[in-house]
Amino acid sequence: MEKTPVRRESPAFPLSQALLEQLPNPAYVMDKALLDRNLSVISKVARESGAEIILALKGFAMWGAFPWLNRAGFSRATASSLSEARLALEEMGLPPYTYAVAYTAEEIREMAALSSHLTFNSLSQYQRLGRQAREANRELSFGLRVNPELSSVGVDLYNPCVPGSRLGVRLSDLPAPETFPQEIKGFHCHALCESDAGSSCRLIDRFEERFSAYLPRLEWVNFGGGHLMTRQGYDVEALVARIKAFRSKWPGLQVVLEPGAAFVWETGYLLARVEDVVRNGGTPVAVMNVSFTAHMPDCLEQPYMPRVQGAVHEEQAGFSGSGFRHRYRLGGNSCLAGDFMGDWLFEEPLEEGSLLLFHDMIHYTFVKTTMFNGVHHPSLCVVDGDRIVFRRDFGYEDFKSRLS
Repeated sequence: MEKTPVRRESPAFPLSQALLEQLPNPAYVMDKALLDRNLSVISKVARESGAEIILALKGFAMWGAFPWLNRAGFSRATASSLSEARLALEEMGLPPYTYAVAYTAEEIREMAALSSHLTFNSLSQYQRLGRQAREANRELSFGLRVNPELSSVGVDLYNPCVPGSRLGVRLSDLPAPETFPQEIKGFHCHALCESDAGSSCRLIDRFEERFSAYLPRLEWVNFGGGHLMTRQGYDVEALVARIKAFRSKWPGLQVVLEPGAAFVWETGYLLARVEDVVRNGGTPVAVMNVSFTAHMPDCLEQPYMPRVQGAVHEEQAGFSGSGFRHRYRLGGNSCLAGDFMGDWLFEEPLEEGSLLLFHDMIHYTFVKTTMFNGVHHPSLCVVDGDRIVFRRDFGYEDFKSRLS
């Protein structure tokens, strides 16, 4: 395939020219040095707090990068499906903590056999499928997801405790501690999304307030994900102190955290290219070789506003000086009429071949991508300096296999 000439738009472009000449386009590009930085922070929290911190595969599942996690001491994951449970065991090396909103009779035995812990979303699921799971794995530790009814997430789409939520059992719906199933040894309590340390501390406070009567009979508690401990400015010491205080009060309980985004927060990019500039009156549209609906779905669902190298969104233009004067709408390459996102001001004009770089596109991005319309799927790459150390490309056979 003939390569389209590319132009770099900003002197601060974080990928070197030598690397750009090696990288496919489009591609998700993770920087190993940035991953190592995050792993050191998470290791510190685990070491100082005594909590077990495991990877939530729903947020990051590039198994080609798992060896680096393993070498940093992270060999266990949380799985939300049979496929994730298999991936965790096969590629990370240890059976996962497994939680699914709804298990099926067809899959429960295999999921139980693959897992070390199996958490039910409801008591009815436990009552209906617990026996089959136990028969498949006598060593399995059962858990129950509880709902602390603490809404600290502003966007309902990502709020596990939105009124009427199907996720977890409320305190008012639990049987009394003396009649609670003895076989259930843990509580899973997830209520956060990309949250700060204050929210994590409030979650633990709320959990104790609501469920302390059940804790003496349990062996572990999982405070879920959303603890964004690798974000700049996060109060790591406050999180560590709160977990230590909880463990001191409940010495018989193992504490588990399962962040997804924190492992790969701000570790990489989506590299794309302008293929055409369409002018139909009004703002010109830069049509890319990637799609918002297929490759950056959160941008349309939430919407999540990405950061684009060398550009600012028009709503932020007033805070960015006069250098951003070239206006374009960014459009995807699918047939969906709404496959575009807002108007952006660029430092330099865009044309065919101009490179675009979307920041912080490793967590909750390619795990949610589709092959809608058969548009070319971005490659997955890990880079170390100016070297590509992992690369996975996608083509027609990947698209075809999803349709039969």
